[in-house]
Amino acid sequence: MTPVLIVDDHPILRHGIGQLVGRESDFTVCGEAGSVDEALTVLATRHVELMVVDLSLEQRSGLELIRLARSRHPQVRSLVLSMHDERLQAERALRAGARGYVMKQEATRKIVAALRAVREGQVYVSEAIASDLLERLTGAAEASPGGLKGLSEREAEVLRLIGRGLKTGEIARALHRSVHTIETHRASIKRKLGLKTAAELSRAAYALDDEAR
Repeated sequence: MTPVLIVDDHPILRHGIGQLVGRESDFTVCGEAGSVDEALTVLATRHVELMVVDLSLEQRSGLELIRLARSRHPQVRSLVLSMHDERLQAERALRAGARGYVMKQEATRKIVAALRAVREGQVYVSEAIASDLLERLTGAAEASPGGLKGLSEREAEVLRLIGRGLKTGEIARALHRSVHTIETHRASIKRKLGLKTAAELSRAAYALDDEAR
């Protein structure tokens, strides 16, 4: 059975999600957590393969948890279960490292199918969001390869880290460079790849990082 960690700051919702998942013969709920810190403790002490994460957690966000889990426990695949409209949040969640996004009001019908898809290495979002993301990410991926050859080694590293959801300050710390230096690299990357906005840069970086995974 596949061990699943449920992360939500509402105990009743955690219990309900756990019941939905736990009644399936191929899943077992290995733990519950109400915060990022509690979830990280479970990840460090138990065998977890899938994690269901709410974006709205107390003190620290579910996106931060997804980023940390991806870095520290790359074998864990995350599925977002959120009340927030996926048209606004799904792309952010995928850039952070999530492999799927399900709205809470659709959880009863979709969460088990979503978990099975994520377990098999697929990305699970609604058909509408999948079509929109595919169109934009494919366009970014097709527009970028010709310009990639012109990137310096450092610029390519910055682009890779942007694709993994890191912010400018986080990239600066990871590469031991100043924020100003990273901002200069970002501007150079956009110019070389023909990108106009930070959003276009993020989408292109995510598309290229997704191809590499």
